[in-house]
Amino acid sequence: MKYALLIYQGNTPLPGSAAWKDMSAAEQQGIYADYKAFNEIPGVEQGLPLGLPGKAKTVRVREGKPDIRPETYMAEGVAGYCVVEVEDEEAALSIASRIPAARLGGAVEVRPIETYW
Repeated sequence: MKYALLIYQGNTPLPGSAAWKDMSAAEQQGIYADYKAFNEIPGVEQGLPLGLPGKAKTVRVREGKPDIRPETYMAEGVAGYCVVEVEDEEAALSIASRIPAARLGGAVEVRPIETYW
């Protein structure tokens, strides 16, 4: 079964931020290594690279007209996504827990890919 993993950064330190600069080089390299290892898990399909949330625009239609706002729909916005193909939900949850953002102040939403309409 396939699952979409939606990655929310939350307050995870991002490269270039003050929190990132406060980390040691070893901690920074460890995070990069963890993402690299995650990307090499069998069954993980990388999503396309997303721009930073500050560049997002949200479109809603109000009274028949587009209402375009220069912001993410949710306060923190989605930082990235991938698709995993695994045997069951438990395996998808286990893989999601390996994404560094899940332990560094963010979260990962695990959603089955299925047709429901």
